[in-house]
Amino acid sequence: MSLRQRLEIRQGQTLVMTPQMQQAIRLLQMSNIELQAFVEAELERNPLLERTELEEPENRRREPEQEPSGVSEGHDDGDGAREVPDLSEAMSGPADVGERMAEMDADVSEMFSSDSPQDLPSPLPAGLRDSGWSNLGGGGGGMIPEGEGRSLEETIGSETTLAAHLEEQLPLVIEDPAMRIIGHHLIGLLDEAGYMREPLEAVAEQLGAPQELVERTLERMQTMDPPGVFARDLRECLMLQLRERDRLDPAMEKLVDNLELLAARDFDRLRRICGVNDEDLRDMLEEIRALNPRPGGVIGPLTIQPVVPDVFVRMAPDGSWIVELNTETLPRVLVNNRYYAMVQASATREEDREYISACMNSANWLVRSLDQRARTILAVAREIVRQQDAFLTKGVEALRPLTLKQVAEAIGMHESTVSRVTSNKYMATPRGVFEMKYFFTTAITTSAGGEAISAESVRHRIRQLIDAEDPKKVLSDDKIVDILRSEGIEIARRTVAKYREAMGIPSSLQRRREKKLLAG
Repeated sequence: MSLRQRLEIRQGQTLVMTPQMQQAIRLLQMSNIELQAFVEAELERNPLLERTELEEPENRRREPEQEPSGVSEGHDDGDGAREVPDLSEAMSGPADVGERMAEMDADVSEMFSSDSPQDLPSPLPAGLRDSGWSNLGGGGGGMIPEGEGRSLEETIGSETTLAAHLEEQLPLVIEDPAMRIIGHHLIGLLDEAGYMREPLEAVAEQLGAPQELVERTLERMQTMDPPGVFARDLRECLMLQLRERDRLDPAMEKLVDNLELLAARDFDRLRRICGVNDEDLRDMLEEIRALNPRPGGVIGPLTIQPVVPDVFVRMAPDGSWIVELNTETLPRVLVNNRYYAMVQASATREEDREYISACMNSANWLVRSLDQRARTILAVAREIVRQQDAFLTKGVEALRPLTLKQVAEAIGMHESTVSRVTSNKYMATPRGVFEMKYFFTTAITTSAGGEAISAESVRHRIRQLIDAEDPKKVLSDDKIVDILRSEGIEIARRTVAKYREAMGIPSSLQRRREKKLLAG
C-alpha cells in the first residue's frame, strides 16, 4: 500500500456557538440573585450601560407636603413673595406666659437651668475625671470612656458572633497564657454548628504544643456557654448539655451511647440496656428531644436567604389565572446611545474606536438577552399554569404528571431550554411559593385505563394515610399498597417504600415501637 498526500474539498454543516450565545444560555439558568450580580459586574465594566428605574405609578406618588396645622399660612402679596406671619401673633393665646407658668405652679429656675451638662459638678473623684472618664449627661448614673460612647440604636443593633461570644469568656475560663493561645486557635476552628471537627493531634502539631495540653484546654473550653459547644461529635454534644443540666446519670449515659438504637426506634433493647421501664424511657427521650444538636446556632445572626419568586400567579375576577413577572427581580438597564455617539466622534485612535464599538455590541446583546430571558420565563410559566390548573384550585391531590417535553412542544422551544428556565426559578401561587421544577413529576398509571396521576400526589396520599393511622394498627407498606390499589392507583411495594424513605418516614416496625412507647 502506497502512501501519498492529496487535497480534498468537503462540505458539511456544524453548529458553532459564539461566546454571546453561550452567555445567553447561562443567563437562562441563573437565579435572580446570580443575575443581579452579573448585571452589576457588567455595569461596572461597560461604560455604555446605565441603570434605569421604573416610573412610580401616579396613585403611589407622594402628595405635596402640607403645612402643619395650627400655624396661619402666609399669603402672596402679589409680587411672588410670601408674607411671613408675625410670631407674636402665633405665640399669643388666651393667657400670657406668666399666667401659664403660674398655672403650672413651678418656678422657671427649677425647670430650666442655665448650666450645661459640662458645667454641672461631676460626682466622680478627681482622679477618674482626669483619667478620661466622664459621667453620662451629668447624672452620674453610668460611666463610659470619653469618645467611646455608643447610642442605644448601635448597642441594640450590634450582632454578636459565636467567636466573639467565646472570646469574651476565654479570660474567665483559662488563666494560663499558653492555654489561652491554644483556646484562641480552637475558637477559630469551630464550624457554624459549634463543633470541633479538627483532630487534636493535628492541632497539637500545628501549634507545636503537647497533645495533653491541648486536650486539657479543650476540656476547659467545653464548659463555656452555650452548653455543648466544642463537642467533637453528636454524642459528646448531648453529653455536655446533659452534664450542664445535671442529668447525666448512668442510665442516660447508656442511652446516649446507643444513639443508633434510638434512631432505629429499638426501644426494647434500649430499655434493657438502660435498665429502666417504659415510663422512665419516655422521660429520658423527652429530655433528649429538648437538647440542641447545633449549639453554635443559638449565638449570632441567623443567615436566612429568603426565596424571591420570579413569577406571580393570581386569580382573575372571571376565574382565569393571571401570570406576571416579578419586576423587582428583573434588572433594568439601558444603552446610552448619546454617550456612544459623543465618544465615537471624538475618538482619534483606532484602538479607542474598536473598544467603544465592542462595548456597544456587548451592551446591545445584554439588553436583548435580558428581554429574551424574561419572555421565555413568562412563556414557560404560563404553560405550567395552564397544565396545572387543577392543582391551583384543588391542591396537591390534583397535581398532574408533567414533563419538560410536553411544555417544550406546547411553546415551541427545545427541551433543554425549558430545563434551564425552570432551574432556580420560583413561582408564587395562592397555595404557596414553589420551585418551577416542582410541577414536573413522573406519571403513575391507574387501574381500568384511567388518567395517570402525579407521583407527588401519590406521596402526599401516602403521608396522609400514615398520619391518620391508628397507633394500635400501624399500616405496613403492603397495607398501603392495598389501600392505594383500592383507590385505583397501581403502585408496587418497593415504590411505596422508596417514597416513604424519601419523605423521612420510618418503617411500620419503627413507628409501631415509637407510638407504643408514647402511648404508654
